[in-house]
Amino acid sequence: TEQVRARAKTVTRRFGWWFLKPGDVLCAVEKGMGLKKGEKVVRLGLIRVVSVRRESASAICRYATPNVEVSKEGFPGMLASAFVGMLCKANGKAADDDVNRIEFEYLHTP
Repeated sequence: TEQVRARAKTVTRRFGWWFLKPGDVLCAVEKGMGLKKGEKVVRLGLIRVVSVRRESASAICRYATPNVEVSKEGFPGMLASAFVGMLCKANGKAADDDVNRIEFEYLHTP
């Protein structure tokens, strides 16, 4: 969330969202799931999907410059292997599970 507010994040990985295509416009939100009764969605701004591709969660570790990719996820200085571990643990997935790598650009705030 803070990475999006600072516009430091330009890539996200999701175990899903396979329907996305370049050019799709989305509203980034603070918390889209698990809202308690009475809580409202906090909109962070509009983003446009630049590219999408399916790859294993651990593919980032084999990038020529994995540290650059982890920075695009909003985690500069984190090792790619640590990022994969965090991503998989948070989603109950394995490193060899397919993930949707979504690159996006910021449009404007609502």
